[in-house]
Amino acid sequence: MATAPVLETSPPPVAEAPAAPLKKGILSHWRLYAAISPFYLLFLAFGLIPVGFSLYLSFHRWDGLGSMEFAGLSQYRYLLSDSQFWTSIGNTIVIWALATIPMIFLAMVTAVLLNSAVRFKNVYRFAFFLPNVTSIVAVAIIFGSVFSTNFGLMNAVLQAFGLDQVAWLNTPWGIKVAIATLMTWQWTGYNAIIFLAGLQTIPGELYEAARMDGAGPVQTFFRITLPLMRPVLLFVLIISTVTGLQTFSEPQVLLQTTDNNSSFAGGPGHSGQTMVLYFFQQTFDNNDFGYGAAVAWGIFLVVIIFSIINWRLVQRRGED
Repeated sequence: MATAPVLETSPPPVAEAPAAPLKKGILSHWRLYAAISPFYLLFLAFGLIPVGFSLYLSFHRWDGLGSMEFAGLSQYRYLLSDSQFWTSIGNTIVIWALATIPMIFLAMVTAVLLNSAVRFKNVYRFAFFLPNVTSIVAVAIIFGSVFSTNFGLMNAVLQAFGLDQVAWLNTPWGIKVAIATLMTWQWTGYNAIIFLAGLQTIPGELYEAARMDGAGPVQTFFRITLPLMRPVLLFVLIISTVTGLQTFSEPQVLLQTTDNNSSFAGGPGHSGQTMVLYFFQQTFDNNDFGYGAAVAWGIFLVVIIFSIINWRLVQRRGED
C-alpha cells in the first residue's frame, strides 16, 4: 500500500525585533570628540587665537598697555622701507647658507659611515644625536669661549699655525661664521639620523647589481643613493630652511655680551641680528607690539618663499 509522500515544511520565519534607531550627528560620537578635544582646545588657545590676534595687531599701533590705534597698512609700508629689517634678512640668509650647506654634506657623509658600520651602531647614533638634545644656552656659552678673541680655542689653533688672531665675535664675518658653526654642530647629528633612516630603506640588491656591473663607490652614490634619497633630502632641506630662518637662541646667547644697548642687537653693527632677533628688539625693547607683529608676518612670508624655492630646486633636479 503506497503511502503519500511527507512534505517537509520549513518553520515559519521568526519575526526579528525592529532595530534600534541609529543616532545621527555629532552627539552619537561625543565620547570620541571629548577624548581628542584637549589637543584642539590647547591648539585654539595657544596657536590659532594668537596667530589671528597677531594679524589683527599688525594693523594697529600698540605699546602693550595703552589703547590700540588703527594704522591700516602703514606698518607694512614702513616694513618694506626699513633698512634694518632688510639687513636682518641678509644676515639670516648668509648664516643659514653658511650653516646648512656644510651641515647637509656632513650629515650625509656621517649617515653613509653609520650605515656601513658593523659594531657599536647604537652608540654612534646616540653620540651624533646628543648635540641636538643638549641645552642650546649651555652650548652657546661654550662656543662663546671657543670663539673668544684672547683665550679662545679657535685663535689658539690659528696661532699654532702661525696665523694672526681673529676677533670672531666683533667682526661682521666672524660673527656669522661663529653662529653658523654652532648651528652646524647642533643639527648635523639630527639630520644624519634622518639620512640614515632613508639609507636603510634602499634595497641592498641595487648595490649588489651595481657592483656586478663594475660601478665604483662614487658612481653608486650618485646613480643610486642620491636619487633614491631625494625625498629625504627634500625633507631635511625644508626643515633646515624653516629652522635656520628662525634662528634666535644661538646669536642671542652668543652675542648678548657684545652689545650693551640690547641683548637682541646681534653684536656690533647688527652683524649677527637675525630676523627673529629684530622682531624681539622691536617688540620688547621698543615696546612696539604692532610693528613687531608686522615683522613676524614678514618673517613668515620670507620662510614660505625660501621653502618653496628649495622645494622647486630639488624637484627640478629630480625631473632632470
